[in-house]
Amino acid sequence: MSPSPHLNRCGQREVTCAYALQALPVSEIAAVEAHIAACPDCQRELEILRPVVERFVGWPTDVLRPTTSLQARLALRIAEETRKPPVLPTARQWSEPEWEQVALGIECKLLATDTDRHRVSMLVRLAPGASYPPHTHAGVEELHLLDGELWIDARKLFPGDYSYGAPGTGDQRVWSETGCTCVLITGTKDVLR
Repeated sequence: MSPSPHLNRCGQREVTCAYALQALPVSEIAAVEAHIAACPDCQRELEILRPVVERFVGWPTDVLRPTTSLQARLALRIAEETRKPPVLPTARQWSEPEWEQVALGIECKLLATDTDRHRVSMLVRLAPGASYPPHTHAGVEELHLLDGELWIDARKLFPGDYSYGAPGTGDQRVWSETGCTCVLITGTKDVLR
């Protein structure tokens, strides 16, 4: 059986992989680049790895980040093989955003902001009887009602309902008789009237 033409017979394969992933310490990069320039096996390895690594660039980081339990198992296995103490992952701390009162009877919990596109996603909670002022949508507005009832002009929304507001359109009256909570994705440049 003949060896695969893509088989890297050089002992520097792991270093080449680390170089492709940009995971090498700065102090080692020049030496590794010199080795790759002189090693046809590592050059082929790098040619194979580059398109794979480039595909990862567009992935969300939470997909690429292993779970804490996987990180812990890997750390223990590495420690076992290297006979060094394990470097266990630190627990990620997430603090839930606070509700902020933005107007009488209206509270928001900001989830994400896209300053380049002038968009925000948030949870919005209206107290019973609260209303939002008339406004014109600067961009697309998407609303998904989670609980309660919400009136948008003459349309009454119930939990699970979705509302789409096109750019340039507006809402004269947005209010809740019962109180409600919704997910709102909207522009930051809406015009209040």
